Amino acid sequence: MKRMLMTSAVLAALGMPASALTGAPFIFQPFDIGSARSLPWSALNNFLGIRDEYDFHRVVADTAALLTPATPTLVRMETLRRATVYASRDRKVAEELVDFVIGRITRLEAPGPPEPIAVFDAGFVVEAFNELQQYSAGSKVFWGLDRSIVGITRPFNGRALLEQSAALRPNDASIQFALALVVPTEPSEPYLLKARAGAREDALLANNLARLQLLQ
Repeated sequence: MKRMLMTSAVLAALGMPASALTGAPFIFQPFDIGSARSLPWSALNNFLGIRDEYDFHRVVADTAALLTPATPTLVRMETLRRATVYASRDRKVAEELVDFVIGRITRLEAPGPPEPIAVFDAGFVVEAFNELQQYSAGSKVFWGLDRSIVGITRPFNGRALLEQSAALRPNDASIQFALALVVPTEPSEPYLLKARAGAREDALLANNLARLQLLQ
C-alpha cells in the first residue's frame, strides 16, 4: 500500500494520468503471486522494485523459461509486468520482448488459431509498454535516465488482443481482471463483475482485487 501511494504521488506531481480503477497504472503496481517463481524483484533502492544486479539483457530468455503452458494467468501478469519494466531500460531489449510475445501468435508453422494464453501474453505486454510510453517524459524520475520506447508497440492493439484471449478463455477470471485494469471505467464494469465472480473460487485473485480496492 505504501508503494502504491508513493507511485500515485509521483504521477500526480508529474501531471500524469492514472488508471480510472486503481489510482495508478498497473505497470507500477505489483500483483500478488504468492510463492510462485518470477523474475527477480523487490529491491529496496527504488520504489519500482527492480534489482540493479539483475542482467536485464537476458530478460526475454528468462521470461520465456517462466511462462510455461501451466503458468497461472496472474503469475504471467506479474512476470510480464516485471519483464516490461526491465526491458524498457534498453530499446533493443524492449523490441526483443515485443517480438517474442507477438512471434508466438504469428509464426506460420503453427496451423489453426493461436494459443489463447499466448494471445493474452502479447496483449498484456503491448498494454504494459503503452502505459510506459505515456510516462516516458518523466522517465528520469523512475529510472534516472531517459528511455526511448515511444512507438515500440506499433501497429499492435493490446486491448484487442486481451479481448480475443478472453473470448478464447471465457472462464479465466484473471483475464477479466486484466481487462478491467486497461479498459476505461464504465466499459470495464462487465469485466470487473466477471473477475469478482471468479474470485469467489480463487483466493489469490480475490486478494489482488482487494489490494486494489476492487473487491466488493
